[in-house]
Amino acid sequence: MGRTRVLVAALAVLSLGVGGAGSAQAAVGLPPVVAHVPTSEKVVFITIDDGWTHDADAARMLRERRVPASLFLLPGATAYDTQYFTDLVDGGRVTVENHTVNHPDLTTLDAAGKDAEVCGAGERLEETFGKAPKLLRPPFGAVNDDVRLAAKACGVKALVTWTYDFTTWSQTPPTPQLKGGDIVLLHFTPTLAADLDRALAAARAAGLRPAPLMPYLRGAGLV
Repeated sequence: MGRTRVLVAALAVLSLGVGGAGSAQAAVGLPPVVAHVPTSEKVVFITIDDGWTHDADAARMLRERRVPASLFLLPGATAYDTQYFTDLVDGGRVTVENHTVNHPDLTTLDAAGKDAEVCGAGERLEETFGKAPKLLRPPFGAVNDDVRLAAKACGVKALVTWTYDFTTWSQTPPTPQLKGGDIVLLHFTPTLAADLDRALAAARAAGLRPAPLMPYLRGAGLV
């Protein structure tokens, strides 16, 4: 299975080098890269990456406020406390999506490396959560057509980046004015509860409500 995916991706990559017209034709049918969802509705999309810190306050906030969120998880980050995430999924308001196995810059890997990272993560997450993820967040937002081709070979329907990152790293970032269709990036860090609260407050201030991502991607004709 893996060898077949790698061969398909490698042949497709070669087709991208045929020239301008060939490249344009080869790009047709690749999964889109989405940083903002085109919609006239007053909605915003909450996405949370990685999974290393399993903060009880953040989980409680997601459940009690019934926040629909897309969790782009690393399989290794879920393995040592899987129940933290299965409890969230069982609440019916979050979905588990693909963030690769080891969080590399996918643009630097060959076809076999891309396959191992994307397909490998998808397969492990499906084993754990019972459903194959259909969305991929490329680490660091690094993406090119080769990555899109590899993602397609792994069953990915769209590559999701972000509009604004609300994560507190060395300092809390400025709070932007959100607009309908924006994709908010958060991370499972020790500050997730505070960062999520700030993102939800920014959504309320803009008259927006959090919404599940996949139905709006479908509605926009992106998947």
